[in-house]
Amino acid sequence: MILLNRLIPVAFFYLLAAYSCNDSVTREIGAGELQDHIKFLSSDSLKGRQTGTRGDSLAAYYIKFQLSRAGLNPLSGDGFQRYKVADKVIAGEKNFLSTDNQSFSLPTGITPLSFSGSSELEAETVFAGYGFVINNDSIQWNDYANNDIKGKWVLLLRGDPEPNKSVSGFIPFNSDRDKALMAKDMGAAGVLMVSGPINDKEDSFEPLSSEAFSVEIPVLRIKRNIADLILSKTKTTVADLENRINMTKKPGGFSTGAKVRGGSDVIVKQSATRNVIMMLPGEDELLKNEYLIIGGHFDHLGMGGSSSRAGDTVAVHHGADDNASGVGEMIELAEKLALTKGSHKRSIIFAAFSGEELGLLGSKYFTDNPLIDLSKVNAMINLDMVGRLRDSSALQIGGAGTAEGLKDIITSLGDTNNLKLTITEEGSGPSDHSSFYGKNIPVLFFSTGAHLDYHTPSDTWDKINYPGMVKVSDLVFALAEKLANDTARLKFTEAGPKVEINRAMRRRGVTLGIMPDFAGNIKNGLRADLVTPGKPAALGGMKKGDIITSINGKTVNNIQDYMFRMGQLKHGETISIEVLRNGKKEVLLIQL
Repeated sequence: MILLNRLIPVAFFYLLAAYSCNDSVTREIGAGELQDHIKFLSSDSLKGRQTGTRGDSLAAYYIKFQLSRAGLNPLSGDGFQRYKVADKVIAGEKNFLSTDNQSFSLPTGITPLSFSGSSELEAETVFAGYGFVINNDSIQWNDYANNDIKGKWVLLLRGDPEPNKSVSGFIPFNSDRDKALMAKDMGAAGVLMVSGPINDKEDSFEPLSSEAFSVEIPVLRIKRNIADLILSKTKTTVADLENRINMTKKPGGFSTGAKVRGGSDVIVKQSATRNVIMMLPGEDELLKNEYLIIGGHFDHLGMGGSSSRAGDTVAVHHGADDNASGVGEMIELAEKLALTKGSHKRSIIFAAFSGEELGLLGSKYFTDNPLIDLSKVNAMINLDMVGRLRDSSALQIGGAGTAEGLKDIITSLGDTNNLKLTITEEGSGPSDHSSFYGKNIPVLFFSTGAHLDYHTPSDTWDKINYPGMVKVSDLVFALAEKLANDTARLKFTEAGPKVEINRAMRRRGVTLGIMPDFAGNIKNGLRADLVTPGKPAALGGMKKGDIITSINGKTVNNIQDYMFRMGQLKHGETISIEVLRNGKKEVLLIQL
């Protein structure tokens, strides 16, 4: 790590020279300067700025360099707020299994799962089918009924008994981790998982995922030949059991009579990352001890992964709009405010966050480990995806209800002849302002909305509307100047639930599989700008352009209504959604 830290600045300056950004600091925000920043941050050289990678670090050095050049000072130390993220899980050296005087090890016979605890167990093994405990309107299933599993190993089939159905009531319950946690809840001390030939003909092991939410008991994936050895006293095989359960749709379990000694060992690797926190000191002797924060995240998806909308594509996810646009605009605002005398009686903190794509990690770290007294913050302005202003769409400004009179300030400064505005009141949302709203700080969230390039490799610098960004910047500057200069402090008001957006919620949340119109171009409804094939919405008949007007008979007028309605639903539910399609009402039944 010491060597890496020494090499990054050298590599950074070579890259900076290659991209030859404009060397002048100017008072006015121009399209050319914005383009320079976005071209650098979204370049192939930074490889998608995935948190904890070299590209992430290069981006941080670039941002600090530009803010320093504008005359800003580090808020603390060298301007970097360092923290670590868990980004990789690897198998340790203590993974083993033995039964019937035979021993098995990595990588050919066994492997731990990433959520396994690191511990050992010697105990009897009980087969418990697919490991389901389901009791709802469509399925009653209990693989643990009449089985004594307390303190024992449980052998489970992976998948579910309806592998060929794209819509099945078993799907919400068939993840390996959910099964392991259910086994633990039922009293098991360890879990062995095996794939039957219907589920996985090749019986191949997948790489360990980066999800490291441990279930705290050993969980081993084992090959079928090992599972068959464990089952040998019962005169049956994994293939026989999988076929029987799938055909009869009846749960069942039994003691195998086999004793297994085994252990799992997983190591969570952490990578270093950092926020960039710089300050423009206030011009008033009293108000300089209060703050306005202007921020945006600079991380993105690297070469793809589970958050990519490009499926299995492995390619640089450039993230020009998401969120090189917000960071580029933040840098230019810092320059203009620094050069505009009388623009900031309060001190202004410019904060570039990493880890947003992993669940707001950077902004959450800042608010949990503040470098200032957060009670002295007048407001936080968050810039996230501000580069795709279109003639037919509006600039979305969220958080207008988080302080008394804040909406009036926005409307008084917004030139409706220059920009169309969609103003919403809620303070929470899937970006870094939510971390500040949760600390009772007024927030404003600026975005020009989602598009088909979102979270794909095609979000590139040449698709940015740079003149549109200048328009957005002018409005943000006017608001920042107002909030940094008004003697009276904003008075925080709660506007919507303080929902903590984190990694686990993103992973487990109920979704339709659509890309909604975040900009609010449609009134009294929410348009589906993209419907992902194979997901619940598409399977239920929803089409691109459908306008959702109600879910289960409850009105949906905007993105906030939609998020609230979806938050009340559960996996496996069948819901009714009313849509407008070509001016006509349609009712769709969709299984989540």
